[in-house]
Amino acid sequence: MWASEVGTCDYSLESELDFQAYATKEMRQTRSLKIALFFVISSVFLAVAPFGLSQGQPGGDTLSQAEINRIVAAFTAKETQFRQALNQYSFKRDAMIQSLGMGGQVIGEYRRVSFFTFDDSGNRYEKISFFPMPSFGGVTKEDLDDLGGINPFALEPSKIDRYNFKYSGKEKIDELSLYVFDITPKVIPNPKTGERLFVGRVWVDDQELQIVKTKGKGVPETKINKFPTVETYREQFGGRYWFPTYSYADEELIFDNAQPLHIRMKVQYMDFAPARADVRIVDVESGGELQNENKPGAKPSPTPTPKP
Repeated sequence: MWASEVGTCDYSLESELDFQAYATKEMRQTRSLKIALFFVISSVFLAVAPFGLSQGQPGGDTLSQAEINRIVAAFTAKETQFRQALNQYSFKRDAMIQSLGMGGQVIGEYRRVSFFTFDDSGNRYEKISFFPMPSFGGVTKEDLDDLGGINPFALEPSKIDRYNFKYSGKEKIDELSLYVFDITPKVIPNPKTGERLFVGRVWVDDQELQIVKTKGKGVPETKINKFPTVETYREQFGGRYWFPTYSYADEELIFDNAQPLHIRMKVQYMDFAPARADVRIVDVESGGELQNENKPGAKPSPTPTPKP
């Protein structure tokens, strides 16, 4: 994230609104992460030494290596199912990235509100509904890529074998008992490739063995392109899958020239509804058609809510 201009035809998933419960007529609430926004801001950071992420240690809980391997295999397999299930839904994303001055005042802003849906082939499309002229020009292509990948999802199912998983213990959040794993790439991608991988921590429900919360950032970073640590909460929909509904970051990024950049990011994912459609998405500025990927898959239905 630095002083490059924003390309308006980027399609990746991207919010300033108070965090709300996503209960619609089709959504029935089951289990949820009832976690306040204040917790998002003030929660203790974990340490993933090579990449500068810092976090507190969860409670000790000893598992055999065989059991750890079983849990990792289970929740990574369910990530594939979850991503396929999400392809059956339309949803709205409201993304806001702000640069802050020394007193915490907003000095620049990037805001993008979009509606995402899928065609009969499972291709994902974005329809931009609100995209004012950015007053913050430091949003890079990698930032937009992370908004649609690393930030809400953390792990790309096709790249699971490229990560190391370290079990860090158990933690309880409200009624949820969670396994905690620290995740690092086995090899950091070359920045020239444009590939993004996740480094950070995931919280896994010990009953359903699904990820319910993530905290980390995308790598690689460069001398002129740094990224904040993003905390993302998921909610359970249809009593089955946990979808990302809220992401937050507030961090001062330090570049190699010692120039700091204070970034705050808020992203909401809302209005999930089973839907498939043939769509044409028109870019806000050029009038050109926007198009994206993804394949169809399984089918869930809506549920819970992290509340601030």
